[in-house]
Amino acid sequence: MNNTILKCLFSGLFMLFLGFGANAQEFATHPVKKGETIQGIAKKYNLGIAEILSYNKEVKADETLKPNTILVIPLKRENPTNASSAGAPDVAALLKSIQQDSLVKRKPIGFTSHKVRKRETLYGIAKRYNVTQDELKKYNKELYASQLRKKMILRIPKYKGAGEGDAILDPNDYEKYVVAPKETRWSIAHKYGITIDSLVTLNPQLPKNTTYLAEGQELLMPKMKGASIKQQDVQLYTSYTVPPKQNFYRLEQEFGVKADEIVRLNPEITQRGGLEEGMVIRIPKKKVDVGEINTDNYIFYEVKPKQNEFRLTRKFGMTWAELTDLNPDLAQGLKAGMILKLPKDKVGDFEVKNSLVLDKINLLDSINTVNRPKLIFMLPFRLDKIDVNSKSGARKIIQRRNDVKLSLGLYTGAMVALDSISKLGISVDVKTYDNQLDINKTREILRKERLNDVSAIVGPLDAESLKEVAVQAASFEVPVMAPITSDSDISLKNVYFSIPTDVKLRERLFSYIDSTRVDQNIIIVSDDKHKPAQEAIMGKYPDAKTIAIKQDEKNISMNINRFTALLTKNKENWVFLETDNFKMVSSVISILNSNNTDDTKIRLFTTDKNKAFDNEVISLSHLSNLQFTYPSVYKETVNDSFKRAYRNKFGSDPDKYATRGFDMTFDLLLKLAYKNNLYQASKIVGLTEYTGNKFNYAKDYSSGFFNTASYIMMYDAMRIKEVKL
Repeated sequence: MNNTILKCLFSGLFMLFLGFGANAQEFATHPVKKGETIQGIAKKYNLGIAEILSYNKEVKADETLKPNTILVIPLKRENPTNASSAGAPDVAALLKSIQQDSLVKRKPIGFTSHKVRKRETLYGIAKRYNVTQDELKKYNKELYASQLRKKMILRIPKYKGAGEGDAILDPNDYEKYVVAPKETRWSIAHKYGITIDSLVTLNPQLPKNTTYLAEGQELLMPKMKGASIKQQDVQLYTSYTVPPKQNFYRLEQEFGVKADEIVRLNPEITQRGGLEEGMVIRIPKKKVDVGEINTDNYIFYEVKPKQNEFRLTRKFGMTWAELTDLNPDLAQGLKAGMILKLPKDKVGDFEVKNSLVLDKINLLDSINTVNRPKLIFMLPFRLDKIDVNSKSGARKIIQRRNDVKLSLGLYTGAMVALDSISKLGISVDVKTYDNQLDINKTREILRKERLNDVSAIVGPLDAESLKEVAVQAASFEVPVMAPITSDSDISLKNVYFSIPTDVKLRERLFSYIDSTRVDQNIIIVSDDKHKPAQEAIMGKYPDAKTIAIKQDEKNISMNINRFTALLTKNKENWVFLETDNFKMVSSVISILNSNNTDDTKIRLFTTDKNKAFDNEVISLSHLSNLQFTYPSVYKETVNDSFKRAYRNKFGSDPDKYATRGFDMTFDLLLKLAYKNNLYQASKIVGLTEYTGNKFNYAKDYSSGFFNTASYIMMYDAMRIKEVKL
């Protein structure tokens, strides 16, 4: 990294290193140790159990705590929420809450007058007109200051839908449903014939930043008339979009369904204070056995506004008759909000995430210039170690310290991303901090910074500081973007790990091999350190052969006779090499290359392409001859516009860290420009790809969001190219 970069970067950093006032509530983190209990931890911090549970929703009072779980510990006492809210809600209490909310939200469509008679009470008048006493006071302000008196003229609000106030939600009409394996919100909503809005209304404890459901989780659902969902055939429903001036009387005449049945299936009607134009509701149709509805059998799609038969049949490559056979309620017409089930193996111009079909979204065409994201960068620039006035000294420190080199690379790439997003009309508020790779410095920064209006935090790099930032950010539902590897014990749900795990990379390579393998002879060469990788390969390919590596302080050797005996001439030999020792890499590929002849074909793979394979002693021609193939987070940058922008700004070509900093930040900014909420955008946006990296975040129930996207790369003709699956 040259002097121009240092000059530009550090001048920019010093302008951005600013802080605000401390937060009103301070927190600490507590990593659970083996054998610890929630009671013991509460006692240690002089807190109530409910207080700890209120900040750690994933923890249940009666559960055994898992070691390394990170708990949020409030340092200032607040009124905690009741711990029981973490589970399925109490039926009666929830329905009462929904109905109370409806009284706040409903709006009158007109007024009538009432002249108060002798001995009338506010309670009696409210009951007579089917309104609440609070509503009477709201539209008759004098009642706040004086008593009801004879001959007083009151304004009585009238609400749309005659008799709608009589549609009371009865707790006996609802039941608790236990989520089965591989079920999703969409499959359960389809099973019960309700909308997603209804499901979320009945289960307000469901998190807003993910659609994940855990096996065994309890949900409140409308009980089927006469029996439990487990004891009867599934009932089919018609999705119906409420037209202007619709009421329950007309619905009953058209569909033959009573108002209380409609309200029971669509509790959001009560929550919103009645039928509203454009509301999508479910209306019961008939019963029929549709078989098991789960992610083993189906994927699900929510119909979007303005979609028609032609678009859907073209999108899914199915005839309308085929769609209707799977979804009989389509016979009544296509409606926005309908949840369609599709064959599990269906492919087309869409992506599937958590069994829900996603429409592909072009983020560049979807930005909203009204959104103004606020980002915080927290990286170890180590300005405490670098003298910016000494160019030669600064250069030496940067070259020597990987943390500084990585931070500067990420941040310079991010600065180009900020320039790019500004050209699209999006203003971004940015603050940058040097946390010096120090947990105490990180806590000092957090005490000064207000997180309540922050859109996302990028960093830190060290795991301890990342945990601290994630814990405090979680209290404000702020996502944290982790630039480091996701092989961590962090169990917080607001962390976005931008680098795929080793397991995901390995699975990616296995998918490629499965798509191309016929009967190739598989051989595994692995050192003791990489036994887990060897076991994973053996688990996937039980017929694979292994060969031991002899290793001491001075020498690394392989029994050549033993290895050549494992090779076969009648089929291609695929060799996995699992090590991070460059001497072993050099020795093995030399042996492989010497045995790679016209009669004996050998191809080289690894599940972990680390620095050992890039050492200067490794022969590129050998790797090319062996068509060396591996999974990779990164591919060579081909975007000339990014390279030009980087050169113009910093005077040199970007390295892979700068490329990653640009891609990661640009992806984050585009999603925030689209929804101004990363959690919401992540539900909708699938795979994205930029200059040298791609992203596809999947929610893990206990450990945040993980990037599952990667490349398969191969050496061929002295070049490294991407292999398409």
